[in-house]
Amino acid sequence: MANDMKTVRSALDYIEEHLSEKLDLEIIAESAHYSKYHLHRIFARAAGLTIHDYVQRRRLTEAARLLVFSHRPILEIALGAGYESQQAFTAVFKAMYKKSPGQYREQKEYYPLQARYVLKEHPAIRDGGIDWKRDIRLAKAEDIPKWMELLPMVADGFPYLEEGQHLEQLKEYIRGRRALILTDGGSAVGAMGFTPDTDSIDFLGFHPQYRSPKTIQAFLKKAFSLLEDSAKLSVTTFRKGDKADPGCRRMLKNAGFAEAGLLMEYGYPTQRFVLLRNHLEADIYE
Repeated sequence: MANDMKTVRSALDYIEEHLSEKLDLEIIAESAHYSKYHLHRIFARAAGLTIHDYVQRRRLTEAARLLVFSHRPILEIALGAGYESQQAFTAVFKAMYKKSPGQYREQKEYYPLQARYVLKEHPAIRDGGIDWKRDIRLAKAEDIPKWMELLPMVADGFPYLEEGQHLEQLKEYIRGRRALILTDGGSAVGAMGFTPDTDSIDFLGFHPQYRSPKTIQAFLKKAFSLLEDSAKLSVTTFRKGDKADPGCRRMLKNAGFAEAGLLMEYGYPTQRFVLLRNHLEADIYE
């Protein structure tokens, strides 16, 4: 397992160093001296995304950055992102960002579709090993740097996430005792911000190695233990069929959430999900 993680980390490094070059599973596997079938399996298990999807999302993120912060022609950006034509690039970019490259450039609001993953070689907390009463706690002011360091690792789960705005919200969450955090080895690996007045989860993010129904259920149990008068919790995420979704809908459904109404947030089409308190395990207060 340790060797597998070392191999995945090596593959991530190689991808980052060759984003503007030809990249496919076979090339990356050869660089890691692994069979492509084995690399595909261990990469998807560790990162929660296939190599193809991760590479595509990283390239589109770099393309988005260039659209906002450079004057390069869109065709040049498209070719650098691995597309053979501006039309092909535009189709994929619009499916992910919900705007054409030209519209995105005009609005000048950059946000990452996919930040570079930094994986832990030796996670101390394994799936299912979280004690929600002991391990998940209210975040404090001194946790802010840890929380903000986690933010790039969870940006793929949000259609729009602006760090400066989130920092101010985080301070409010902490002052109101509305922020939960899970740490492993001194770094944050899970975080939740919620609003009791609306029974809503405003922020829910996990490091890719800690995304599982058991982890999210542990956070939900902790939240419900603090929200004694709440019979439900709601959260918004990607709509069905959204190609930008890295698996958030599946994670919420596996944790017990049910689909609710469709919304528009920051001009992005999203969907509300609702979880009833009695749908969690019966031992929530045992």
